[in-house]
Formats: sequence, C-alpha cells, structure tokens
Amino acid sequence: MAQIFKLTLRQLLGRWRVLLIVFLASLPTLIVLLVKWQNPWEAKFDQDFVQVMIDAMIIGGIMPIVTMTVASAAFGNELEDRTLYYLILKPISRVQIALAKVAATFVLTAPVVVAGGVVATALVGADAGAVVTVGIALLAGVAAYASIFTWAGLITPRALSYGLVYVLVWEGLLSTFLTGIRYLSVRGYTLSLLHGIDATNFESLEDRVIAFPAAIIGAVGVALVFFFLTQYRLRTMDVP
Repeated sequence: MAQIFKLTLRQLLGRWRVLLIVFLASLPTLIVLLVKWQNPWEAKFDQDFVQVMIDAMIIGGIMPIVTMTVASAAFGNELEDRTLYYLILKPISRVQIALAKVAATFVLTAPVVVAGGVVATALVGADAGAVVTVGIALLAGVAAYASIFTWAGLITPRALSYGLVYVLVWEGLLSTFLTGIRYLSVRGYTLSLLHGIDATNFESLEDRVIAFPAAIIGAVGVALVFFFLTQYRLRTMDVP
C-alpha cells in the first residue's frame, strides 16, 4: 500500500497540476492582501467575508475544483497506460489500493486548500476560534470530495468535465436555493460544520445550513460510501 501511495503522489505531482492547485488555493490570500493594500479598513472579518470569500469562493469553488483536479487523475496513469490490470494482480487487497489513492489525493490537496482558507481568514483579523473552525470544515470537505472524485476518475475518463457540471449545478446552484439538496451536498455539510462549531462567527450561514449532527454524519457517510464504491469498482471492473 505504501508503494502505491508514493507512486500516486509522484504521478499527481505534475508541474501543471501543482501550479494550478497552488494558484487556485492562494487566490483568497492574494485577494485579501490586495484589498488590505488598497483599502485596509475594508479587509476585516465580518459576515460579508464569510458569505463571499469563505462560502462562495473557497467552499463553493476553490475546494471542489482543486480536489477534483487531483482526485480525478488518481487512477489516470493506470487507465491511460492500461497498467491497472497489473496493479490489480499484485498481492494487495482492493481496499488498500483504493485507500492509497484516496489518501494520496487528500495529502496533496488538503494542505493547500486548508492553508489558503486559514491564512485568508487570519489576515482579516478573525479570532483563533474562527480560524481553527475554517480549517476543520475544509478538511472535512476535502476528504468527502477526494472520495467522490477518486471514484469518478475510475468510472469515466471524463470525470473532470462531469465534475465541473456537478460542482456548478448541484453544489453551486441547487444547494443554494433548495433546502433538501443540502442533505446530499458536500458544500452543505461544510457550511453546516462551520456554523455548528462556531455559530457566533458564522451566524450569517444560519439560513443555509442543516442540523450539525446531520452534517457530521453526511460528511463521514459520503467519504465512506464513495470509498466503498471505489474498491467495489476495482473488484468488479473488466480490465484489458
């Protein structure tokens, strides 16, 4: 398992991919620094920052896109080179293969996504509780998306295209306006974790969240379900 994990990390650390995810993850920090340079009094932690920067930009856009870019390629080399057959023939369980792929995706994406959100939040003067809460919620969101998009990358070579549609329509549009969708939305879980952990600093999210226990169960459930689907796909797929 350790060898597959290391090999996957090397495969995913392509120059264009690393540059893309670092650039996207650093956007919130760059924007905050630009605002502080032009209008220092406007760069503050308030509910507008929560709604625009944390909700719409980081959780609604950067977190899923960065994770999707990496996770959808976790099985990419094996599928393109038709070497997945040899990987499956190795004396290692499908569970360990799936775990190595999801873990590599998480290890690569979680630090940059969390750092981008945490640094931007700290720069606008948020207290330590708010900063830690942002970090915890983003970790949960990345874990769920890593599981979803690793499975998607194994199912179809067009995972990136389908994933963008899913993020924009389901997570972006429908989960914003339809309350029931939030129970099946990683964005909904992440926002609910923010509000559930620190309702004072994230009070503006009150109308956008589901019950805190449901968000915890949902985030963990999604990560586990799609991890199971990934290893099930490995066991049942026909590999040329």
